[in-house]
Amino acid sequence: MSRVVLDSSAVLAVLNNEPGAEKLTLKLLSNAASSTVNLAEVQTKLVSRGATADEAWANTISPINEAMPFTEDQAKIAGSLIAQTRLLGLSMGDRACLALGIVLNAPIYTADKSWKALKLSVRIHVIR
Repeated sequence: MSRVVLDSSAVLAVLNNEPGAEKLTLKLLSNAASSTVNLAEVQTKLVSRGATADEAWANTISPINEAMPFTEDQAKIAGSLIAQTRLLGLSMGDRACLALGIVLNAPIYTADKSWKALKLSVRIHVIR
């Protein structure tokens, strides 16, 4: 199986056993990458719920295979995506995820239904 990209909402779905998490199989997760921007979002959510920073980070990275640093190329792509994503209310973190998927030419998994409306060069799977 080829590499896939997980948005922060997909990582949280796995960690919290939320609806849609069942679509993220162990085989898929073994090939999953996430942007460090998205992983910081997940860690922030876990710390805000009472976890220590170290516990939150360990939990954050547990379901994925690779934490991908946010690069200059990804930053340029993320910034350019504002025109296509503004009306959908996508955040900078969302655009960072999309940029990683574009750079890797890898399908992206998210729990954010609004992403269905995106017309990009990569496939987007909405898990719920």
